[in-house]
Amino acid sequence: MKLKLAAVAAFAGFLAIVGAGRTYAHHSFAATYFVDQSVTIDGTMKEFLFRNPHSFVKVDVKNPDGSVTTWSVEWGGGAQLGAAGITRDSLRAGDHVIIKGNPGRDPEEHRLRMQSIQRPTDNFQWKGNVE
Repeated sequence: MKLKLAAVAAFAGFLAIVGAGRTYAHHSFAATYFVDQSVTIDGTMKEFLFRNPHSFVKVDVKNPDGSVTTWSVEWGGGAQLGAAGITRDSLRAGDHVIIKGNPGRDPEEHRLRMQSIQRPTDNFQWKGNVE
């Protein structure tokens, strides 16, 4: 009986440590993005990575000098987006998109945290909070 109790206690301790590690590992959006600012980009969808814990879209934006900058835009996870009707097939490479988001703290990274996305060709749009 004492052996079973010790095994249960050890397993409970393991779960507590693993759970605490996961909580600690999840980043704060305010540490990565300026959550009180917004930037809008207009470009061509390069890639849509529909996954957990966060999905990403890569967007090529043409600069005034003709060069192209690829932006990485962090979005909700697959389950969150799925609940909003977004699937891995909702966006395709080559789509023209307009995205509004919180800019990353390092401007050289060209990152945004998604606030809204629209595809003018068919009026597809999403607006919400990334968790």
